[in-house]
Amino acid sequence: MNNSTIKILLVEDQKLMRVGLKSLFEEHPELEIIAEAQNGKEAIEKHKTIHPDVTLMDIGLPDISGIEVTKKVLEANSNAKVIILTSHISEQEILDSLHAGACAYVLKDINTEILKMIIKTVKDGAMWLDPQVVPILREKNCGVIPPRQMSRAMFKEQHANLTQREYEVLKLVVDGKSNYEIAEELTISEHTAKAHVCNIIQKLVVDDRTQAAVKALKEGLV
Repeated sequence: MNNSTIKILLVEDQKLMRVGLKSLFEEHPELEIIAEAQNGKEAIEKHKTIHPDVTLMDIGLPDISGIEVTKKVLEANSNAKVIILTSHISEQEILDSLHAGACAYVLKDINTEILKMIIKTVKDGAMWLDPQVVPILREKNCGVIPPRQMSRAMFKEQHANLTQREYEVLKLVVDGKSNYEIAEELTISEHTAKAHVCNIIQKLVVDDRTQAAVKALKEGLV
């Protein structure tokens, strides 16, 4: 492990999920699961011992809720970075997770490249919400993210040269869609979809589609 490797604590009670994530990260040497915990108590103790850069936290643990574990971890170390990784959406759990101090709320069916991006940006201090979670928070008007009207006004002011079609493509990029899937969704050719993505990357002044998704989410555009 070198200095640039992101050290991850994986908190998950299902063995199959742990094995799957470990296998996934083997393809990305910059990410390393350095410890695992199968319950909340074990997670709290291991976090104190190993000081991970990022903790991937399941909510449904057998002893203590992952949300409660997140709260205790943040109480012990206010700089801890916790990503909630769950299989379902619950309005109360979303709000409780954010109030507990989680940096991200992610569904387990997340695209691999997007998850990799989330871990890296959270480690650097960013916050990330699954696109399926955003409408719930807007509806609750809980102050976690700005209203959509404000986001679009900001968007037009800062990126007025992005067309409406490119904006539609950007939303699908954030959802982790491939060029082929974008083409199917918008009834355009794959070549046209790729051209739109290239234009978006250039106009947002980023290096790739993942960075475009990050920028869109950070600025509340989707």
